[in-house]
Amino acid sequence: MPTDLIVPEVGESITEVQIGRWLKAEGEAVKKDDPLVEIETDKVTLELPAPADGVVASITHQQGDDANVGDKIGTFEEGAQGGAPAEAKEESKDTKGAEAQPAAATAAGAGTAVAVMPAAQRLLDEHGLAPDQVPATGPGGRLLKEDVQNYIKHGNGAATRPQAPPAPAAASNGVAAGPAGARETRAVPMTPLRKRIAANLVEAQQTAALLTTFNECDMTEVMAMRAKYNAVANKKTGQGLYEVKHGTKLGFMSFFVKAACEALQQFPAINAEVDGTTIVYKDYCDVGIAIGGGKGLVVPVLRNAESMSFADIEKKIADYAAQARDNKIQLDDLTGGTFTITNGGVYGSLLSTPIVNPPQSGVLGMHGIVRRPVAVDPGTPNERIEVRPMMYLALTYDHRVVDGREAVTFLKRICDTITDPTRLLMEV
Repeated sequence: MPTDLIVPEVGESITEVQIGRWLKAEGEAVKKDDPLVEIETDKVTLELPAPADGVVASITHQQGDDANVGDKIGTFEEGAQGGAPAEAKEESKDTKGAEAQPAAATAAGAGTAVAVMPAAQRLLDEHGLAPDQVPATGPGGRLLKEDVQNYIKHGNGAATRPQAPPAPAAASNGVAAGPAGARETRAVPMTPLRKRIAANLVEAQQTAALLTTFNECDMTEVMAMRAKYNAVANKKTGQGLYEVKHGTKLGFMSFFVKAACEALQQFPAINAEVDGTTIVYKDYCDVGIAIGGGKGLVVPVLRNAESMSFADIEKKIADYAAQARDNKIQLDDLTGGTFTITNGGVYGSLLSTPIVNPPQSGVLGMHGIVRRPVAVDPGTPNERIEVRPMMYLALTYDHRVVDGREAVTFLKRICDTITDPTRLLMEV
């Protein structure tokens, strides 16, 4: 008997989702707990598992469709035996009317059998391509028409036979589609995560009085400490001293998290938030770390970061980064947060003005490390010019809560701590 596939509860206050990729096709046999489809929310992406061994009987909501919690998006036949997976809708349209045509062809002569959809095979024949030349992205490793089209457009197009340019046709958005090689106009719906990011950024700009202050820090001592304790411990493992002891390498972020927590405790207004006409001060530091994930930027939170060790911070950030790449971040990991740190330096940024993550009152922006000449020990008899690894830091803050003097002094405190990281150990 068919069982409805229902959009599950995905978190408090979340009522609408967007259907992501279907990981199984209609008619495809699956095992219990196999992921069937990705469900995207404005915070996380989760997978809907198969309730039992059986077959995906039907799919009623396609990728990109919106749905509400509790909506039926397909049906599942428990205990049924699956046959060859059904073709995608586009493939079905291309093959409609063909007599006795197989659902998929097997690539001849290839070292590994590739399931080639009929429309894809026709494109391969037209362009003189072999199936094993084109990466297959369809369910079960099937080669789709879109795979061949993408390969022709972005792959080894020079090796294909020249084709007559098609006549311009009206696109769905009203813009005439030009010949091959011409610029294209595409309308792609925003994902729920991208919608939420956009809404948060607009809210921050419209409701908070945002200002940014800048400073710079000398990374010489931090880099020396990393090099020393990440040094090779033995030739067999190739692991550094820190990795052998703690199971993770010593990075830069743990220094900045520790320095920020120490500064937040000195300047509690930057760790506070506005609630109507009141200011709520926090006696703990839940530091959000901005991480680029598979679906966009996410900010998982280090809970009570002020009590975490360097190793705890590094391991937790590494776990979050892996989860973000696989879209496995949990909703609870993204909620809350009293302060945020973002590192644009990993992408090559030299200077930026980060935007506060509401309802927080501050965000610290790290940037690229650049070696440049600076004055060392200025104003002393030992003053000299040296080439040092320098990093610009930016602090964006909500001026409704934080005064300029507090913001500047807060950022200066972080810079001083990074320049002389022994302050973290001596608590000075």
